[in-house]
Amino acid sequence: MAPAGEDIPAKLRINCRTGTLKRSIIAASFSMSENTAPIGIFDSGYGGLTVFRAIREQLPQYDYRYLGDNARAPYGNRSFETVYQYTLECVQWFFAQGCPLVILACNTASAKALRSIQQRWLPQHAPDKRVLGVIRPTAEVIGQHSRTGAVGVMGTKGTVSSGSYLMEIHKFFPDVQVYQQACPLLVPLVENGEYDAPGADYFVKKYTEALLAQSDALDTVLLACTHYPLLEKKIRACLPPHITLISQGGIVADSLEDYLRRHPEMEARLTKNGTMRCFTTDDPGDFESHAAIFFGQPVRAEHLAL
Repeated sequence: MAPAGEDIPAKLRINCRTGTLKRSIIAASFSMSENTAPIGIFDSGYGGLTVFRAIREQLPQYDYRYLGDNARAPYGNRSFETVYQYTLECVQWFFAQGCPLVILACNTASAKALRSIQQRWLPQHAPDKRVLGVIRPTAEVIGQHSRTGAVGVMGTKGTVSSGSYLMEIHKFFPDVQVYQQACPLLVPLVENGEYDAPGADYFVKKYTEALLAQSDALDTVLLACTHYPLLEKKIRACLPPHITLISQGGIVADSLEDYLRRHPEMEARLTKNGTMRCFTTDDPGDFESHAAIFFGQPVRAEHLAL
């Protein structure tokens, strides 16, 4: 819910090459609360709300800002450069909101944009801020769930083609074999409310069978997209009983809690009023109707024009 006295940013204009942010006010003024330093949670759409839900359940004391870039979703089939530019625009908006820490609760953004933002942009433009993703926390623990050393990854085309999970998992578990399966139609199905419809069964079955065909040794499958938990029951039904199916929400929440414990200087900067505000670059009403499903409770959304 929006705290009293805070206005909605009507329009933001961001120059990604220079790192400058220009505001053009159309219908409302924007005043940032000097006393609020929330944690920013970003996704290209609604899926990040499954991660946000787990984080807020585990760390309810902090203030949060969530942004879904629904007007430009899905990110999964877009180029590296486009995903980088879109993600950077949104990260800069979070910084303008006073967020010293931003979580990219989007596998595609984490795969295609996070490294460049961390290594190229932050040191020059916001060295006191931090941006974290969802791939590394998952990679740090995924090998512990497998007895055979054969792990399957289901993700968007962008996440799979980036090779990010292959690289990160092998850093922590060099002996684990990783088998990937791109599932390009699952996010559109979820975004259009078809996740529980019979029509989704065909594509879930198609992608899981393609993954299983890569190795008889698979005993662990990771849902490497924050939209996929809504399809978890269907995916589970297509997998043999001995295979462990893993979602990311709890893993990312644990990792964030550990990060704040290891970085008390960042933890001390975050405000703790238990508030949350959700923004979307598309229609707030449409966002609210979908978000309630992902978040598990009603969500009030505010429109943001980028």
